[in-house]
Amino acid sequence: MLEDLAGQRRAVEVRLASQERWIDAADAGLYRDALGAAPPGGLPAAFLEDVPNALERLIRRYAATHGPFTALDVRERYGIDATAVLGELERDGTLLRGELRPGGTEREWCDPEVLRRLRRASLAVLRKEVEPVDHRALARFLPAWQNVDRHPASGAGIDRLREALVPLQRLALPTEVWERDVLPRRVGSYSPAWMDQLCASGEIVWLGAGALGRNSGRVALYFREDVALLGPPPLPRGPAPDSEAHASVRERLAAGACFFTDLLVDVDLAPEVLQEALWDLAWAGEATNDAFAPLRAPRLTLARAQRERGGAARARVAPGRFGGRRRGTGAAPGVAGRWSLTEPLLRADVDPVARRRALAEVLLERYGVLTREQVLAEGVAGGFSSIYSELSQLETLGVARRGYFVEGLGGAQFALPGAVERLRAVERADDSPPLVLAAVDPAQPFGAALPWPARGDGDSSRRVTRVAGAYVVLSGGEPVVYLERGGRGLQTLVERGDRRLEGALAALVEEVRRGRIKRLALEKVDGEPAMDSPLGPTLVALGFQEGPRRLTLSA
Repeated sequence: MLEDLAGQRRAVEVRLASQERWIDAADAGLYRDALGAAPPGGLPAAFLEDVPNALERLIRRYAATHGPFTALDVRERYGIDATAVLGELERDGTLLRGELRPGGTEREWCDPEVLRRLRRASLAVLRKEVEPVDHRALARFLPAWQNVDRHPASGAGIDRLREALVPLQRLALPTEVWERDVLPRRVGSYSPAWMDQLCASGEIVWLGAGALGRNSGRVALYFREDVALLGPPPLPRGPAPDSEAHASVRERLAAGACFFTDLLVDVDLAPEVLQEALWDLAWAGEATNDAFAPLRAPRLTLARAQRERGGAARARVAPGRFGGRRRGTGAAPGVAGRWSLTEPLLRADVDPVARRRALAEVLLERYGVLTREQVLAEGVAGGFSSIYSELSQLETLGVARRGYFVEGLGGAQFALPGAVERLRAVERADDSPPLVLAAVDPAQPFGAALPWPARGDGDSSRRVTRVAGAYVVLSGGEPVVYLERGGRGLQTLVERGDRRLEGALAALVEEVRRGRIKRLALEKVDGEPAMDSPLGPTLVALGFQEGPRRLTLSA
């Protein structure tokens, strides 16, 4: 057949990469302009016309007819270094780049449509192989995936804290929950000094995500280089701070980072008014500080701080013009450190697609298996649909898998490949000991990815919620006990005779003994007076002390 085509001058022989190759005669001009291959004589002029962007067209044709390939593959095929052209085609979206083949150890390129066909074929096989697990497996998987209580206290340090923070970026939690509940469970032995060091060095940045009354608020933590790409955390609905005091503080901070004492000099506001305005901007995500310490005592007023330092401190203020100017301005813990606007960190020029991709990646890293319910619980603007295309793209690149991994949740679920195997391994493993988690801990799925179980007594008036200060005891992948915020109420989430109940209560007692949970003073158990509860004798046997109208437990 080749001889017939050559005889008809429909196929011609040219030299490529030191080898004789047969090509379509109509492509003689293309190969000449792309590779410098000399065409044979006697071809029609139409076959020898100049071909614009010849090498780019040749590479696109090669990609459309091959699976994932490397720059070396192109060199061996055509005898040229096409790295620059491949980079251009990647940038304009013509080609995708990544470690695309199983077991690949180098970057490869592929035509998007070719990769989609390959992925569709392979994913169809994979989806048939994966049977969904029930929700209990997810509840057991998440703490393991997030390394809760997996690290011993020995060897803990600032490097382990860095590792723990990577998948937790952009997660908004109350300050005290970060340092009391979330980070210690992932680091092994947490020291606030490590967080102070990371913030002081500029490596970690915090952004406010809404006030919680007058004493605290939610904050999200970021590595500085990731702030712009991940974007600000979700903020509660409400008007932005817009008083004259807020405008004055914004104007001063726009000139550059400064200490609170600088603000006192440059902004014509009373110290306490200035402090309130500054924290309003911080909780609104507009201002931040290069120290973490202010978050631990954000509403300690200047007047109170001065009283606590005592009269001796006031006596040390130098008299005269300059000393008097500073009188009473020693920074309280809630305003120490350098303050600055967050706008330069967030940058408005970030590609929205790149930001959605980064968000999809960090959520996958955090949860391992990502569902619609989890994305909604995170407060992502636009919900699951806003990052669905990026998740699908990660599937195309082989970074994630799409399937129906957890029974009863939305049909569109995405997971990291390693997470699927661990999810199934957890389902087959023996039950682990009861685990006590903060209700808002991202490793605690109930009230977010999973619904709370219906109460056995049918009483819906005693609601359990994901609220800061509350704790949940998980056993066998189910919530067994819920400790209300403040430690005055306890609710059981299983039948009274469930064999897991006593173990869950014992685990709660152990958390108090270790100092992870402060003193408990139970007044109600399942809505009844604690002293009259059928669980009262069990609680006393575990170490609770009987007192007037309550059962108490201390470390």
